[in-house]
Amino acid sequence: MKIFRVTDPEFKPYGNVLEGYDTTELVEAMKKIPMPEAGTAYRPAIDSLEACAIFEDLRDRAYGGMPIQLGLCWGYNTKLNCLEYHKDSEVNIGTKDFILLLALRGEIEDGVVDASKVKAFRVPAGTAVEVFATSLHYSPCQTDEGGFVTAIVLPKGTNTEQPAITPANEEDRWMTARNKWLLAHPDSKEAAKGAHIGISGENIDIAASL
Repeated sequence: MKIFRVTDPEFKPYGNVLEGYDTTELVEAMKKIPMPEAGTAYRPAIDSLEACAIFEDLRDRAYGGMPIQLGLCWGYNTKLNCLEYHKDSEVNIGTKDFILLLALRGEIEDGVVDASKVKAFRVPAGTAVEVFATSLHYSPCQTDEGGFVTAIVLPKGTNTEQPAITPANEEDRWMTARNKWLLAHPDSKEAAKGAHIGISGENIDIAASL
């Protein structure tokens, strides 16, 4: 699979590299959090990360003063497994290079997106990158055997407890948490737990492309 960089023109429909943010303190704070023994972990908000000076900068500039949370997704992953979206942008910052597997919400047809639509983008260490609300994404992928450690910045409350609703349309059935709509590959653990099966084709594994 071809792996583009977020500085390549191919990334423009999916996101934006944010300029003028000092990520040094945040990256050092992220490095202090122990890696999971296996798989991936996610926490929507972590106090030691939100204490970094960049938190207020991201809140007031990247999100225009809206309440945000600064958490972490970290561990070991090379597969697509799922695609999700939020009704807003997400900002990612890694302690080392990592890879995002992305598609577009407009490529969903009848509740399914073909995995052949997915593109891979390498994000350099310490770079703040915005993933647009119109982009489908999921867990970052590692670029070496040491795994990945990626800050996840989102509006406050995202990925927390799912609202108690009675589905009134198809999209309502894809919601798995607050401000989170999920499409799962049939081979994923999320599908086994009942998530909407919304990815057809290969469950992409970038391991061979590294």
